[in-house]
Amino acid sequence: MRKGLKILLVGLVGLIAACAATVEGTNVKTDQTAAAKTPPSGQFLDIDGTKVHYQIEGAGPDLVLIHGAGGSLRDFTFSLSDKLKSRYRVIMFDRPGHGYTDRIASRANLGETPQEQAALLSKAADKLGVKRAVIVGHSYGGAVSLAWVLNHPQQARGLVMLAGVSNEWQGDLGTYYRVSNSWFGRNILLPTASALASRQRVEDAINGIFAPNPAPAGYLDHMGQELSSNKTILQSTTQQVNGLKPQIVAMQKRYAGISIPVEILHGDLDTTVPLDVHGRVLAKQVKGANLTVLKGVGHMPQHIDEPATIAAINRAAKRAGLR
Repeated sequence: MRKGLKILLVGLVGLIAACAATVEGTNVKTDQTAAAKTPPSGQFLDIDGTKVHYQIEGAGPDLVLIHGAGGSLRDFTFSLSDKLKSRYRVIMFDRPGHGYTDRIASRANLGETPQEQAALLSKAADKLGVKRAVIVGHSYGGAVSLAWVLNHPQQARGLVMLAGVSNEWQGDLGTYYRVSNSWFGRNILLPTASALASRQRVEDAINGIFAPNPAPAGYLDHMGQELSSNKTILQSTTQQVNGLKPQIVAMQKRYAGISIPVEILHGDLDTTVPLDVHGRVLAKQVKGANLTVLKGVGHMPQHIDEPATIAAINRAAKRAGLR
């Protein structure tokens, strides 16, 4: 019996290893395809051994844009940056483990916290000569933006939160995140999901993020199917989101000390980062914060109501004395 069990276990381990090797080979090809079809659009900086991908457009007061979970700086270059570059020097970063920015080596198996990401991007911004900027964060990028403002205030003169994560939520993140953050999830499930991701599945995921609004035509092609379903992005997103809640709990105790102009833009139909849990609460925590609620808008205000997004950025810059 023991001998039979041993043979079974050896066979099972061998099968898993073979499947993992096959999936890894497929992922390597997918990464190569992503680089060929959706190459880096910007330039790179080396920050303490971490390669940071950034893109700069336009001239004027500095405006730093930080994307959300599972995305890249291409979310902003789809349309928004083109409408901002005549008034601002628009600086966009890929967050660690997203787009073409590396993971932070010491945190690659744990998930970089918003504070660690903000520290990395702040150093990159310093190398780019950023002194007085409006920091804009979407979704998870809102948490990174808050960490930036709290921990590196010398660079921040204004803050704009676009459906940004800011406060503690009730409950956990659900089965997907629990399983994905296990050994099996990191080493088998997510690499397999990346290797087998079809265009339809990626489109379905994007439509879910935009719901109840439609994703704009051409959005997936601009973001890049292979880049959007990259194994590293899936793994880093899962780890970062799984570790977010305790970081938010710690940060929200400090929001009352934020003294720069804050503009909050949030859709009333956002079910990913609910308005009543985040935007409305943050508006009460930060003195002078201005909340704009977008009726009928979900989680992607920077696309669904671009004029309101630009107006919020302009208000923050004017209140900060940058315009």
